[in-house]
Amino acid sequence: MVATQNGTNGALPAEDAAGETIASVAQAQTISADEIALYDRQIRLWGVKAQEKLRTANILLITIKALANEIAKNLVLAGIGSLTIVDHEVVGEDDLCSQFFISDSDVGKNRAEAAAPRIRKLNPRVALHVDIEDIRVKPPAFFAPYDIVIATELDMETLSTINASARVSNRPFYASGCHGFYGYIFADLITHDYVIEREKSNIATVLKAESTTRSIIGSSMKTENGKKVEMVTKRELYSPIILANTSPLPPEYLNDRRKLRQVTPLLTCLRALWEFQKISGALPTHSHADLQLFTTLATEKHKELQLPAETLKSEFLRSFLQNLGSELSPVGAFLGGQLAQDVINVLGQREQPLQNFLLFDGDDSKGPVYALHPIYPTLV
Repeated sequence: MVATQNGTNGALPAEDAAGETIASVAQAQTISADEIALYDRQIRLWGVKAQEKLRTANILLITIKALANEIAKNLVLAGIGSLTIVDHEVVGEDDLCSQFFISDSDVGKNRAEAAAPRIRKLNPRVALHVDIEDIRVKPPAFFAPYDIVIATELDMETLSTINASARVSNRPFYASGCHGFYGYIFADLITHDYVIEREKSNIATVLKAESTTRSIIGSSMKTENGKKVEMVTKRELYSPIILANTSPLPPEYLNDRRKLRQVTPLLTCLRALWEFQKISGALPTHSHADLQLFTTLATEKHKELQLPAETLKSEFLRSFLQNLGSELSPVGAFLGGQLAQDVINVLGQREQPLQNFLLFDGDDSKGPVYALHPIYPTLV
């Protein structure tokens, strides 16, 4: 419920949180009583308007493995309107180890078709669609009907193509993948506006740039439980993955050697992996030639990032290579939960979204976020 500057907008009075929820529900003409009961907890968390946006959202999810299992579960339970799963691969023995939407009897079946019945059971209100065609043959127009495109477990060339197609239709794009203890989430929301609610300060909010990607573009007021709450509208600017993958670290890192030493070598290894796949078309094996090429690429990427040579240790390279291609349920659960929550926030235009690369190192249980963009203009 958004009020005008004097704190009212003709809505029903709300004396407490429950009262505000009732008032908001009274204004929402399209959410049924059954849905209000079903999603009561999350409506209280993010409001009726955000839930309304969720229930009409049309999401595309590409490749349904362990990570995408978690993403699908969280989004379907949250009550999105429609989910389309694209996967042309079949269920193999390895898929049974960490994916909870399939069983032994599904081996040999298409992965998306095998997972669909159990996904539908989670929330029959969500329209679920399955597409068993290879995503790489889809034209750019295929992505236009979707509100958000999520691509998982793909190589950089395919991710870049999907990201470019999504941008043609001005569609937000997420990429994510995991290898054993390691994983990442990338977001390209193109341009995204969102609202932060905070207690009204005595200092007036100034419309200005807060960083190279974030600006304050608006401010309004409302009264909640007798207190004045300021609603600050911010705008984030994004870069496509093909540019982020070759971009430098932000100046606050490059100008501080202590921060450079703290940058996870996972960033280096992911860039080396994507370059290796571009060259060979596959993941590195344990052959001497593959190990030598990957090590060479990792050393080059580390230098390009201007990271201290001593922070790229042979132990980390060995661990990363040993984890390639494997799936761990806890890592998938963490990444899938983080990505799904960001999608929910983006759809509801609440809270600051991911900007723009999250890297997860399960060995250290750390998930730093780096804003990787090709240019950093001087702030005025």
